[in-house]
Amino acid sequence: MGARTKARKRALDVLFEAEQRQLDPQTLLADRIVDSGSQTPLPQYTVDLVEGVLAHRERIDELLETYSHGWTLERMPAVDRALLRIGSWEILYNDDVPDAVAIDEAVDLARELSTDDSPSFVNGLLARIEEMKPTILA
Repeated sequence: MGARTKARKRALDVLFEAEQRQLDPQTLLADRIVDSGSQTPLPQYTVDLVEGVLAHRERIDELLETYSHGWTLERMPAVDRALLRIGSWEILYNDDVPDAVAIDEAVDLARELSTDDSPSFVNGLLARIEEMKPTILA
């Protein structure tokens, strides 16, 4: 597993845990950075992902709702929701990662960590975000 793949998984862990425990994700991230004695320190890319998602979360969530065709965010599995937020941020706001890589990484994590239907759902929704990127960022 590559360094960025591990960083994405750690970002997913932070976002998922914050939602499940109803904690502020920024506070949880700060706790994870400070309390790295009990676990491997968070990679910088994990911090970048979580902070990027949080900075653009309102817009990302709006886009996910718009392009998910009948699926509300609340109806999506929590893992998928976090993966879609991470993937959307990488597609829309991180020029260092090719869009296809962001989609593939999110799909792989969905395959590993979520439901049987999640990989195709995540792939389809992120592909739609990528397709609409010029319009979204215009």
